[in-house]
Amino acid sequence: MSKIGKLPIKIIPGTEVAVEKQTVTIKGPKGTLIWTCAPGIVAEVKDGNILVACQKETKEALSTFGTTRAILANMVKGVNQGWSKKLELVGTGYRAETDGKLLTLTVGFSHPVKVQAPENIAFKVEKMVVTVEGINKETVGQIAADIRSVKPPEPYKGKGIKYVDEIIRRKAGKAAKAAGAV
Repeated sequence: MSKIGKLPIKIIPGTEVAVEKQTVTIKGPKGTLIWTCAPGIVAEVKDGNILVACQKETKEALSTFGTTRAILANMVKGVNQGWSKKLELVGTGYRAETDGKLLTLTVGFSHPVKVQAPENIAFKVEKMVVTVEGINKETVGQIAADIRSVKPPEPYKGKGIKYVDEIIRRKAGKAAKAAGAV
């Protein structure tokens, strides 16, 4: 049994939680999220908390028990506070512009790269930092990863799109290797 799975999830005031069979619906000030639990996993609302339990102790149920609890906790936080990821553009002439739900990246290609935001996702651009915001942690992370994959940072000069808190391990160039060999 998972130690994380046994922990109760505190329901923040202003949040509505409805459980019907395997489906959990969480409504908050920022929106609504729906999750269907795996077979053998049951969620229930009791005393202002969401409790997750294994109905049958099968291998599949035990392996998704803690994950289900973590996903439900992320949903409660998402509909109340939201999630965000920040990406930084490093490079001369690199820039980003937003036009509603469309993010346009100019990152050294012959053409600008356009990224369309799905529903419940918003882009903000401030100087060289792009912020991806939304209520679903998984979607925010995936969109941020898709933006980063347009031009990942290279190890020699560090140019590209990176997460703000990401550390890029730098390599020595050819000149540094040749000088060390002499």
